[in-house]
Formats: sequence, structure tokens, C-alpha cells
Amino acid sequence: MALKLNPEARAVYRDITSQIKSRLVLKESSDYLENFSPTNDRGEILKRQEYLREALRRVKPGLKELIKRVRFIRFTRDYLHDRVLIVDESEVETAIKLGLCDVTTNPEEAEGYPLVLSTIGYGIDVELLPSQVAPELYVLPLWENRETLKALEEIGKLTGEGSVAGEILEHLSPFGEVVEKEKLLGSLDELIAEKERELNERIEEKLEKFSLTLTGRDLVKFLNELREGNYEAIFSHFREIEGEILDMINEAESELSKVLGLHVELFSREELYPVRIPPEVVEGLRTELERELKVEVYMKAREIAEKVRPLLPKLREELSKIRELDFLQAVKAFTEGFTFPEIAESGIAFLNGRHLFIENPQPVSYVVGEKPEWFDVPGAENVRGENVVILTGANSGGKTSLLELITQVSILAHMGFPVPAERARVGVLDELFFFRRKRSVYGAGAFETALRSFVRSLRGKGNKLILIDEFEAITEPGAAVKIIGELLKVAHEKGFHVVIVSHLGEDLKKELPFARVDGIEAKGLDENLNLIVDRQPVFGRLGRSTPELIVERLARKARGAEKEIYERVLRKFRES
Repeated sequence: MALKLNPEARAVYRDITSQIKSRLVLKESSDYLENFSPTNDRGEILKRQEYLREALRRVKPGLKELIKRVRFIRFTRDYLHDRVLIVDESEVETAIKLGLCDVTTNPEEAEGYPLVLSTIGYGIDVELLPSQVAPELYVLPLWENRETLKALEEIGKLTGEGSVAGEILEHLSPFGEVVEKEKLLGSLDELIAEKERELNERIEEKLEKFSLTLTGRDLVKFLNELREGNYEAIFSHFREIEGEILDMINEAESELSKVLGLHVELFSREELYPVRIPPEVVEGLRTELERELKVEVYMKAREIAEKVRPLLPKLREELSKIRELDFLQAVKAFTEGFTFPEIAESGIAFLNGRHLFIENPQPVSYVVGEKPEWFDVPGAENVRGENVVILTGANSGGKTSLLELITQVSILAHMGFPVPAERARVGVLDELFFFRRKRSVYGAGAFETALRSFVRSLRGKGNKLILIDEFEAITEPGAAVKIIGELLKVAHEKGFHVVIVSHLGEDLKKELPFARVDGIEAKGLDENLNLIVDRQPVFGRLGRSTPELIVERLARKARGAEKEIYERVLRKFRES
């Protein structure tokens, strides 16, 4: 069952979970926190501790950066319009249910499709399986997520659990060839335009060289031949250069054929300069290349899909575990330096506990209820296993912070998490109540609300921890002693554990001989007249209050008549 928390205690729980969530890489990983909500099932707490002790060892330095590279690979069942599947009449229903492409029983209806698949011998032979009809739906998501696969491979090495990602990457490697061809097809216009420009530049250079080598005597000879009608002699002079230009064109087409993986004849032999490729020729080439590429992509993807398909369940499992690893690295980052508490029947004790949300907090050791043998803290000999403790002492000395720390340790322990202390023992609770002082609310309405909440916490039975911060602040001191005294007697009679912060410790001690009074003491003023406060409570002793020290500070700072008044008040403190 869940540990019951009142609103203020639940706010502390939300603060804890927010801190963990802030350390997650993947938003989805926060779902794991739901498995660790505070519980009062001792067996479940111990089970969670055992799991985390082992699981947190899997978290190694660098894991978070690797998780940042992971994207969840989604395999979608798309309808592909670039292919048709020819089947027998008996297979039509099964083929349509695949929902992957157009289906027909008539081979004539397959005309115009770049890719024709068939179970009856009229195209590329296939079986009625998604991995054969549309293997790209398996392979393309993997290819596009190669960075994720590389990260998974590294994570497997880091955790020592291994990964199938490396094997999948090996199988994917040949797919790079067809991907490069797709890129080439995308830049076909630029490629052909560049080759056309290069060819025209070479022909132009050849013609310029020819004109420069033509002498005056050659020109006279050409004119005489022309006058005599000897055209064959004239043309023979130009056939040589025409042949050289045709060689250049053939060479350019040969280079394009090698790049495109397809024999092409693009340039006209009729008009040798400037050479141009008509747009319709380029489009015809593009259509032919697209058709061939469709078949090549399909065949390569089919070959790869057959190899990787058996590995996909393990890959999905690894991707699912990434959320768990992300959760674990966030927990480890949050609980660095924490320790798993002993789980007891009741009470709470911890050594050098550190408040979660105070920067560089002073470590504090505290115990409510039975004292463990290892709780070797100065002054702890005054602890007699009291269930009810009155916490007194200096303003701003850390009394409220200690209540918050007790709440934090209790909640984390009931989540099965480590707690911020060197050592701890936490009793299993049914209910945890934290009544935080609301400084902005006063009056009869506030008093009535607080009293009803306090009384409600005392109803029923079970293991309860009740933490109260300065209840007397919302009523008169005389009335507060009577009310608090009776309520704490009820708590004591029922065996509940209570820590109450109060400035009425001396009066309450007279009313409640079973209660322990602890004190957080202000030790004096430093050289800058700031309060020196030891936030470690002294067990079994009232804490020295701050008003005397504040008066002393004001007296030492003041001058003249004001100084005399402060000193008079200070003397009154020291006489009493």
C-alpha cells in the first residue's frame, strides 16, 4: 500500500521527484518514477533497495552523454505507391491485409510501376511477408538512426551487457552504396550541367588551338581548292578535328556512365559545338535511373532485412532499457554520496544527514524513538527512546530545516532509495504528516484549520510520524501549552512518533514528562556580530534562545542613549 502523505509532506515528495526528473535525458524515463512511489510495504521497500543496489552499478561515467545520442527508432507500416504485387486469386485477401502496396491478379495492370513484385512469376519473386514486400520499412529507419545504433553499441560495452547494434550496423553497411546513388540522382541536373560546361570548354580550347596553327599559306591553299571545287580535300582538313571532338564527347559520356552506373548517350552528334543536352533527354535519363534505383534499393534492403529482422526484438528491448538506464543515471546523480537505510519497525535515526535543498548544509545527526547502537553522537546518552520530541532553540537555527530533512529521509526510505546521510535507520510508516508553519496566515480561522489538521493526524492507529513547526505561532502562548500538551499526550498514548518545533519547551516539559526536549543553540556572536549557530541539536537540553544575542548585537552596535537602553535590557536577561 502507498504511504499516506499530507499536503506538505507530498510537496516534499514532489520536490524530490522534480530533482530526479531534472537529471533525466529522456522525458519518457520519468514513467519509472511511478514504480517508486512511497510505500508502507516493508518487503517492497527491501525489494526496491536490492534492485537499486545492483542496478546503480550499471551506471558508469559517460552514460548520460551516450543516452543523449539515442533516438527511439520507429518502424511504421506505410503504404508504398511505387510498387505493385501480383498474386494468385487465392492470395488476394492476405496480400491486401498486408496493407503495403497495390495488389492485382492481372500482370497487365502492373505496367507503369517502377517495381513489380509477384508470387506467381511475373516480376521479382516474393513471399507474402512484410520483410519481402516492403523491406525498406525495416532498413530505412535503421539506416537513418545509425548514430543511435552506434550509441547503443557503446552503451552495451560500457555496461558490459553487450548490444546487437554493432551487428546491425555491419549488415547495414552495403546500403550506403544505394544511398549515395540516391544523392547522385538528386543532383543529376547539376552533374550534367557541369559535364556539359567542361566539354564545351575543352572543344572551344581545341578550336582555338586549331585556328592558331592555320598559316597564311594554308588559307590560300584552302581558297584554291574551293575555287577548283575540290571539296573533299577541304573537308579532310576538318574531319581530323571533328574526330577529336567526337572522342571528347564519347569520353564525357563514358565518365557519366561510370558515375551513374548506367550506359548513357546524351550529347548530339549533329551539332558538335556548342554541345547541349535537351531537357527531355535529361528527364528520360532521370526516369530510367529512378526505376533502376527503386529496384536496387528494394533488392539491397531485402537482403539486409532478412539478416536484421531476427535481431529487431533484442534491439527493441535495448531501446526500452535505455529509459531504465536514463532513470538509473538520474537517480545515481541525485543520490551521489547517499546510503541505503536500515528498515526497522519504527522510529528514525540518521548520522550526518544533509538537507537536499540547502547549499553546503551543515551535517546533522538525529534520532526519534529507539536509538540504534551505532548512533554514537555526543550527548546521545541523554536519548532514552522517546517517541515525542520537542525541538527548541535559536531562531534561524535550522529547526524547520531539520523537520524538512526528517521528511526527506523518511520519504526517500519509503521509496526504496538511498538517503542523504552516512548511516540511517527508518521505521516503516503508514502515514507521514508534516505541518509547516504558514507565516502569512494568522487569526481564528488559521488556528481552527491548523487544530483540525493536527487532530486529524491523531485519528486511528498505525505507525505515524508527525512533524509540527511552531503550532503556537497562531494562538496565545498560554492556550498553546494546554492544547499542544494534550494533543502530544494522545500521540504518546497511541505510540505515534512526533517532533514539534516550539519556543515553549520549558512549559511543555513540565506537562509532558515522557517527552524529550532538544535544543539548537546559538553560541554567541562572531567578530562581525553575526550569530554563531550550531545546527546540530543538543539532546535532552533546551536550546539557548536568540533574543538575548540579538539584544547584545544591537547594544554593541548602538551609540549614546540607545546603547544605554539596549544594555539595560541585556542586563535583565543576564539576571534571570
